[in-house]
Order: sequence, then structure tokens, then C-alpha cells
Amino acid sequence: MLCKYKDKIHLCMFIVLLLQLLSRTAAQSCANSCGEKLNTCSCHATCESLKDCCADYKQFCLDIEPYSGSLLGGRDFKILNATFEQNINLTCRFNSEILTEGYVDESGVGHCISPLLYESGWIPFEVSTDGVNYDRAGRWLSVHHSKLSPFYTIVMVNATQWQYYGTPNVSGDLKMIWIPSLIKAETVNVELWGYNETGEAYSANWEAEWKYLYTVTRDVPNVGTFVFTPQIAEKPYSLWDLGSMRIIPSTKPDGAQNVNALWSGAHAIAWHLEEAFRMDSAGWALEKCINWDKEEKAMPSFQTEIIDCPCTLAQARADTGRFHTDYGCDIEAGSFCVYHPGAVHCVRAIQGSPEYGAGQQCCYDSTGAQVLTGDSIGGSTPDRGHDWGDPPYKKPPRVPGFSHWKYDVISFYYCCLWSDNCEYYFTHRPSSDCRTYHPPRTAAVLGDPHFMTFDGVTFTFNGKGEYSLVHSPHYDLSVQGRTEPMKFENGTVAMATRLSSVAMREKDSDIIEVRLGDQVDELKVLMNQQVLSFSEQKWIDLKGVFVFSPNPTNVTVMFPSGTGVEVRAGQGVMTLTVLLPHNLQNHTQGLLGTMNDDPEDDFTSSSGVIIPLNSSAQDIFTYCAGWAITNETSLFTYDSTYLLYEYYYAPKHDPSFIPNFSVTEDPEDPLLEPTLNLCAGEGASFCKYDALSMRSLEQGNATLLAYRSHTATRKALAPVQSCGWLSPPNHGQKEGTLYLEGATVDFSCNDGYRLYGSQERTCQADGTWTGRDTHCVAGRFVLRKH
Repeated sequence: MLCKYKDKIHLCMFIVLLLQLLSRTAAQSCANSCGEKLNTCSCHATCESLKDCCADYKQFCLDIEPYSGSLLGGRDFKILNATFEQNINLTCRFNSEILTEGYVDESGVGHCISPLLYESGWIPFEVSTDGVNYDRAGRWLSVHHSKLSPFYTIVMVNATQWQYYGTPNVSGDLKMIWIPSLIKAETVNVELWGYNETGEAYSANWEAEWKYLYTVTRDVPNVGTFVFTPQIAEKPYSLWDLGSMRIIPSTKPDGAQNVNALWSGAHAIAWHLEEAFRMDSAGWALEKCINWDKEEKAMPSFQTEIIDCPCTLAQARADTGRFHTDYGCDIEAGSFCVYHPGAVHCVRAIQGSPEYGAGQQCCYDSTGAQVLTGDSIGGSTPDRGHDWGDPPYKKPPRVPGFSHWKYDVISFYYCCLWSDNCEYYFTHRPSSDCRTYHPPRTAAVLGDPHFMTFDGVTFTFNGKGEYSLVHSPHYDLSVQGRTEPMKFENGTVAMATRLSSVAMREKDSDIIEVRLGDQVDELKVLMNQQVLSFSEQKWIDLKGVFVFSPNPTNVTVMFPSGTGVEVRAGQGVMTLTVLLPHNLQNHTQGLLGTMNDDPEDDFTSSSGVIIPLNSSAQDIFTYCAGWAITNETSLFTYDSTYLLYEYYYAPKHDPSFIPNFSVTEDPEDPLLEPTLNLCAGEGASFCKYDALSMRSLEQGNATLLAYRSHTATRKALAPVQSCGWLSPPNHGQKEGTLYLEGATVDFSCNDGYRLYGSQERTCQADGTWTGRDTHCVAGRFVLRKH
């Protein structure tokens, strides 16, 4: 009887505990909790792979499609994996302050409209179903308008006609086209909006402004095309010379904010300017140019704080931590360099200048030489407004795209394109040459895996674990690598490893991890433990870091310090290249060495002990193991049971994994002869090691190609001496526009003038020119060459 009584007590206690547990579980909701790990389930981005999501995770932590659009707004995106009732008040809030109307379609799918923003990058948003409680969260990628595919914009057919309309011999009808399905309406209105920046420059009241000007036409059938004959606008609208076209549903009020819309790119709206422009466009533009000249003189100079351009196109393309291709002048895309005639390729400095957020644009000719404004209208130019904007964006002159148009592009129309007065423009926008440019230093990890330090030391380390590759306390920069055992084609484990993931951060930036994906030679990118998709955009602005991925095998990460991290996937392995700017000299440690031009101290342990470069493979292995990180310092994401048990709960360096420290070249091995034939020249030792250890010529060849690619990058980034630009003499000419070591510039005088000084000058290794300054003096005779 007592026993039965006790059994009942135990049963009651069990039921009470079960009810409590169920009650706690039921209470675990992702409402207002996205990104958090709760007691009994998770609302964190890793919950899907770890299979511990709360039941309502998808309802409150939102996936959307599309996930990106122009910072000008107007994109209609739908909320995936969640259903809504038809009669609710769906409201969307961006950055905790900008409200846009949402709606629920006939299928119960919720939609939001992206707002006008003055910034690029990931923008948090929340959704409310009652207009009060914003308990559902997601993120929207705001994109620089020129980086969008033309499919998601209004395309101005023959953009030159639009922007030169009213100048001599330019007239006729203008045409614009768009994708009709992007506007949810049968008829549309076509509007013109103007852009301006008001208030005192570089003060707290300096503000960016998009202003609705007027409606060009109403109730146009939404068939994707519109043709019109431009008319001179009424004042004061005709005084606006910079703006964009916008299309909205005809049901919306004129100038309605944050509604479904399509935008053209910013452009010079010559086609609506006042009568004075059409009567004398050059005179009108000259007046504007002179006014701009006065405004520039009143503003602080920014040129002393911008980075100098690389000396050659090879340097510019290799310095991926600090420079990136200008999409308007791209040799690979075959784009026509409209604003830089004579150039074949331009790059932009990725980071804006420290105080003013200014930009730098560097252009190069078909020989790879930098084009300077002293020689050509198409020369390299600094920018008061960085074309891609500069964090924290939002305010002038840091607004992506439009600040650049306001201060650097429309003024180019005034002074150079609508009139012939470029001397005004280039007084304020002269090219920076490359005399103070310092190319970055490079280090690499490749194959299974081999290391090449910043000071040129090479070694092999086949440990399994997570290690510090580069650490710089000076810049709070950390790059970490994870290695895992490789497998033969039959699935058995090899006694060699490969780099499988790289994680990195600078100061308080977002943490970026690049890892080998599930598909062969595919890379997966994570930001703060959440997967980043590059299906819509190849370039993403993040907090304190930029990420570029043109294809699934190629990722480049760029930090404000100028550090670049390139990750490539091929033949089942990851190749890593790290580029560090000159100012990190003497400020690095880790497996990629101490960057100080002294190879002898590259094997410096985490405790400061230096081992010799000729140490045995076993001693180098032990040294490398000492650079294992800890869970406290780890930047990696552990989003699978495999990663948790192999790396998080296990030692950061696996002492039980002992690799083969060398490979035997057995004459009886049938793979030896083809390996020796393949692996010749630079990189041969790494090639042979990988081919023989992995029993794969393809593996050896991939390592050889990666080695040679790294060697080519180091060669491209070799320092180049510049002597600086030489001007032609007054009343004379010069021949030669190359100003690097060994280059020669010749001078001559016009008829009636004689040459005084040197007729020929050569750039010397010490950065000075031979000879004397050249002048042309009135007279009959020409002095001979000095």
C-alpha cells in the first residue's frame, strides 16, 4: 500500500515536471528574440543546421525575396515561409525609424516596400501586424544604385543624349525602358526627382535631399517603355541640374514617399534646363563652373589625406585590399570609359579618407601606365565625395553615389563636357601620382597546406586544428585558419591536411568566415555566424569590412586598414592570400610571420621564442602547433555536430594527428616520373609533395598553379620608383607621359622660341630627373641637348 502511495507521488511529481517543461517550451518564442539562443530552443541563425530552432522561428526571423535593392527604395519584396491574414495592418519599419506600408497578397504572403535610404549595406527591419508591436525581424541589403543590374532600374536609352540635350546638335525624343513586372500596376506615372545637399559644408546641418520636382506624364500603360519630347521646366525646377527619373503606380499621389517604384541612375538633367542653357550651353556651363570654383576654394582641401595611386595597372589590380575596379571603366567588362577618355581601366580606393570621406580614382592606359590630368582629360582624379560613399554614410559628402555626383561629376559637366574650361576642374581635382605609394606585402597558404610568409619564408605544416595566421594588436586585426584531414579518392583519410576555413575581424568589424562549401570548389561566406548570399549582389558593404564574391570559387575581404584577404577554391582545397599595407610593418605575428623584411625571425612562437629557419620538419610542426587559438579567441562558427566535436570541444591542435613529414621518391612508383615531369621550376617541391602524398597529379598541378599565381602577385606588387609628373614648357611641347624609373621625356619649343635647359630628361633610380628644368624663350636658336 505504501509502495503504491509512493508510486502515485512519483507519478504526480513526474507529471508536474513534465507540465513545467512543456510550459517552458511553449513559452519559448522567437517574437522579439531573433538572433538569441533561448533556454529550450534557438532563434539564432545557426539553429537550422544545429536543428534546435524554436517552432515559430520562420514566422518571426524573416527570410525575404528579393533581399536587396537600390538605396533609392521602392523595391517590393515578399516575406517567405510565413503566412498572414488578409485584413491585418502590415507595417514595415527600417532602421527602427523609417515606416513603409506593407500588404498581404491573395495567397497570404506578406510584402514590404524598401524605403529611400542614404546608406548602403545591411539594414535591419521589423514587421508589425497591428501597427504597434514590431516583433518580427529581418535584414534588407541597400545597394549603391550603379551596382544594381539594369534589369532593376529604369534604363535611359542613349544616356549621352539625355545628358547633353540642349547643347549644340543634340535634340529629339528621349526614351526610357523598364521591366513592367517590377511595378504592381497597369498604368504608371513618370516623375522627375532632384538631388541636392544643403547647409554649411562639413557642419552638423549639412544634409542630403531627394526632392520631388514634378510629374512628367501620368497614366502611361505599364508596358516597359516611354518616349517623350523634353520641355523646358518652369522655374525653380529648371534650375535643378542633377536628378533621377522615377516610375510609380498611377494610383499613388505625386511625390509619394516609400512606395513601389523604379528609379533611373543619377544623371545630368540637361533635357529640362532653362532657356539660357539651350541658347548658349557653353556660356551657361562656364558660369556654373566659375561658381563651383569659388565654392571649392571655400571648402577645406582633402587631397593631402587620400592615398596615392598605384604606379602601374598591375599594381592597381593586385592591391585588392585597398583598390577595386571602377565599374564605369573596366577592361574586363569592356566598358567605355566615358569620363576618362584614353584610359582602359580605372580603380577606386575602397576606403574613404579619414576626416572627409574623400575618394581616389586611378586610371591607366593600354600600356599599364597611370594617366594623369596634366596630360589628359581622362586622367586619374581625386573625389570630394567617394563614389561608393563612406561610413557612416547618410550625410554629405558620404552619401553613396550622389555626393560624388554633386561635388565631382556635375562639375565635370560644367567645366569639361558642356564647356571647354577643364583648367578650373583640374585645379581642384589634379591627379595624384604614385611617389608616396607603398605596395602591400603578401603571404599565402596553399595546397595541403604550404605557407609563404610576408618575408618570403616557405614551409609545410600539416597539423589539424585552428590556428592564428595573422594577428596585429596594433590594428586589432586577426586572421585565423582551420585545417582538416584530406581524403583520398576512395574516401580514406590521408596523413595530410588542407585549409578548410578562414575567419577574420578588424577592430569591431563584423566577423567574416570563408569556408569550403558542400559542393566541390564552392566557398561559403558567413557574417557573424549567418550565411551571406551573393546570388543577387557580388559586393556587400558590412560593418567595418567589405566582401566581394564574383563567383562561388572566389571571395575577397577588405578592411579599412587596407588589409585584403583573398580566398580561392580549386581542386578540393582552399588557397589563401593575405595582403597587408606598409603601415603594418613590424606589427604582425602568427604563422605567416613577422612582416619586417627579416626572414630570420619568421619562426617566432606565440611566447616570443625564435627557432632557426633550417629547423627540422618535426620542430617546425611543434612551433606551428603553438599558434593554436583558444575557444575564447576563436572567430569561427560551430554550426554542426562535426564542428562542435572536432574543434569546439576538442583540443585546438589535435595532438593525435601526426602527418607524414616528407614523401619518398620511390623509383618503382609509377606516379614518380609524371610527377617529376609536371613539377619543375618554381614551386616544384610543393607540387611534388602534394602529388605524391595525395596520389594525384591534379592536386600537384593545382598547388603548382597556386604557387605561381602567388609569385606573379608578388612580382606585380614590386616597388616601382616614380620621379613625378613633368609639365611641358610654356610655348613648347613634351613627348612622353611615363614618369617611372628609366622613362625619358623629350621637350621642344614652338617656332620662334629656343629651348633653355634640358631637351631630354630621364627618371633615375633615386626618384629624381636628370638634367635641368626646361623653358622656351623667344629667339631663333635651339640649344642643344644637355
